[in-house]
Amino acid sequence: MAASTGKSFVSRFGVHIAVLVFVVIWTIPTLGILVSSLRDKDQIIASGWWNSFASSSQTEAGRLPAASAQTQKDGKYVIEGNVFGDGAKRDISAFGVKAAAPTQYKAGTAADLGDGVTLQVNADGSFVLASPKAFEGDRGQRVYYASSAPPKFTTENYDAVLFSEGIGRSFMNSLTVTIPATIIPILIAAFAAYALAWMRFPGRALLIAVIIGLLVVPLQMSLIPLLKLYNGVGTFFGVPSKTYLGIWLAHTGFGLPFAIYLLRSYIAGLPREIMESARIDGASDFEIFVKIVLPLSFPVLASFAIFQFLWVWNDLLVAMVFLGTAPDQIVLTAKLNALLGSRGGNWEILTTSAFITIIVPLIVFFSLQRYFVRGLLAGSVKGG
Repeated sequence: MAASTGKSFVSRFGVHIAVLVFVVIWTIPTLGILVSSLRDKDQIIASGWWNSFASSSQTEAGRLPAASAQTQKDGKYVIEGNVFGDGAKRDISAFGVKAAAPTQYKAGTAADLGDGVTLQVNADGSFVLASPKAFEGDRGQRVYYASSAPPKFTTENYDAVLFSEGIGRSFMNSLTVTIPATIIPILIAAFAAYALAWMRFPGRALLIAVIIGLLVVPLQMSLIPLLKLYNGVGTFFGVPSKTYLGIWLAHTGFGLPFAIYLLRSYIAGLPREIMESARIDGASDFEIFVKIVLPLSFPVLASFAIFQFLWVWNDLLVAMVFLGTAPDQIVLTAKLNALLGSRGGNWEILTTSAFITIIVPLIVFFSLQRYFVRGLLAGSVKGG
């Protein structure tokens, strides 16, 4: 008790404060993407997401009706109307007739355009263009105005992304790739980890050393040789390239070293007495693995599942190499990459697409997060 009461504030709460800071740093961008994905496309350009709940100001341009819309009133030729042809309710604070000075005149004042021509634009968007001479020409007067609009949120962005941009199909393709590519290495690594932890056979130490060495091999270095090997085997057996099987095997190969290393560290830390008691009762290695090791290893299995799922879900390079970009096979990251190239200015589409990509990883992480730290730390200290 004395030792605990003698701890400083920093030692007692430093870790919690650090975790809180990292959570805030991680949450703020996510919140920004969510808010931006629900905003109107005009407002997302005019102001940042932190101003989304306040009125947004922006400068717009329009053209007044042509000379054919003029009428005579009090000895003058007049063109009247509203600059908001779409019927939107916004407030105009200033207007102008030149791009260099779009807010030269305050709303409600009559601007002198020369030769007796005047233009008055009111706060509600109504305008009066008057001239002592008849207007001519097929093009109306150009006008600029600064307007403010109340906050507007919409789900149209999600409708456009999910149903018009083909994201829905690529979303399902990503699930088709990610789920098997997460389950297959777990199944293989679990058997291998048990064998390397509790079974004695020649070359066991060498296999462990090779697995540890494979952890530092860059994916980019092994990608091309692996692709050539896969294409060669596929050609020999008549298996077409660019299939889901190929990308499942690729992600399995890239994920196995870390999976085996992580699971072996955990399984090796399980109490020896449990294994010996099971063997005394006549249980085989397979029965010990299925009935004892697997249930006790669920935390570390969940930890690796989070790692592997996030890695495969966010992968772009391996998916484009082993699966391609055909419309019926393209994954979500590749589809968003294509959108980024063609829709660089459509921020509402990009933010909506980005938030859709993180929904599934968030669900997976928060569903398994209670096992995450326990699975990573268990096995680091062996019980007596």
